[in-house]
Amino acid sequence: MKYFGAGLSESHKELNRIIRKPELIEQTKELFLEIHGKLHLSVVSGNERNEVDELVGDLREDEYAIMPTAKDETIAWVLWHISRIEDLTMNILVNGEKQIFNEDWQTRMNSPIRDTGNALSDNQIIQLSKSLRIQELLEYRNEVGRKSREIIRTLSPDDIRRKIPTQRISRILEEGGITNHEDSIWLLDFWAKKDIAGILLMPPTRHVMLHLNDCCKWKLAIRGRHH
Repeated sequence: MKYFGAGLSESHKELNRIIRKPELIEQTKELFLEIHGKLHLSVVSGNERNEVDELVGDLREDEYAIMPTAKDETIAWVLWHISRIEDLTMNILVNGEKQIFNEDWQTRMNSPIRDTGNALSDNQIIQLSKSLRIQELLEYRNEVGRKSREIIRTLSPDDIRRKIPTQRISRILEEGGITNHEDSIWLLDFWAKKDIAGILLMPPTRHVMLHLNDCCKWKLAIRGRHH
């Protein structure tokens, strides 16, 4: 069921249709930025208040760390996970530059981990969620979002159809963005098979849409349970 992002799937299908057409590069960038803007707090795009603002606007600190059922994660884990994945894929894989995350950010967010959190057990997810400083996590996510928007503006049609260089994939493992655990390491193969367009269509867009939909659903469940 849809809890977040009415119309976003249709926009994403359109992005998928035009993204590898060199003559539509400007429309591609514009559409990417439009979708992306709705997946981050409005302060990132400068657009009007959106569903992400609504989602986190009135969340209490403890609600970020609640796992509604054993099949779910937490809102804090999702925000960490989608931010780390967007940071790693946009800055290292697409841009070939440094990720935003560093020791300073790790300290600021009070995170026990550096990776995307794919392989965490339920207990570790709760532990991470309780230790993260939410305001700093949201700040980190804003920084990641702003940088992605800068990167997309610089891409040429040739860039978009380029395969991901192998050394960029290795860097993610070297920098601890992914661990050797089987639930984490598979991501490297998944990303290695893609061109830049394939990355743009998943980590900073579709992947985020799916996870934010979960968060909106969990928020309703958490509120339903508490009142």
